[in-house]
Amino acid sequence: MPEKPDHSTASTVGAAASFERHLAAMQSVRAALPVIDRIAERIEATLRGGGKVLTCGNGGSAAEALHLSEEMIGRFSKDRPPLAAVCLVSDPTAMTCISNDFGFENVFSRQVQGLGRKGDALVALTTSGRSRNVLLALQEARSRGMTTIGLLGPPGSAAEVLCDLAFTLPGAESAHVQEAHLLVIHLVLEHLDRVLGG
Repeated sequence: MPEKPDHSTASTVGAAASFERHLAAMQSVRAALPVIDRIAERIEATLRGGGKVLTCGNGGSAAEALHLSEEMIGRFSKDRPPLAAVCLVSDPTAMTCISNDFGFENVFSRQVQGLGRKGDALVALTTSGRSRNVLLALQEARSRGMTTIGLLGPPGSAAEVLCDLAFTLPGAESAHVQEAHLLVIHLVLEHLDRVLGG
């Protein structure tokens, strides 16, 4: 009877190689700590000045945009006053209405137009840096005198040009970029807990 092939070694090698790529993406965040500090401080200044933070993204980035805003308005690691944050993907009725009447490319920019004010901040997440609806939201935010912050993928994207501050991650796959974005979000939230903890 023929012996069954042993796939465990190949599987382990594949998992090990994949893990190393994930780890490399996480370690590359270290080089960006100065810009992460500036992002956290700019969000802090926005909130201290009476402004609010809007967030947006597509797919996995939408989930992370929602995570940032819900941890701000709710809590992250400690009880503190709620922080003014609104995720532009959180209302499916608004998203489907805008998409239906004005096209999906305007799903975020129209909300920025209605909700955003000078002194607010927009945190836009896109691993490609070229999502049309995110780009239009950044343009609208800039036109309204809002701070524009990007959590992006590789540097040099169309989104980065529209951001006052941007975290970028060279040479990483989309999944690894999203993992890095989650780490950045948690570092920002830790800062906000520390300085605005009440």
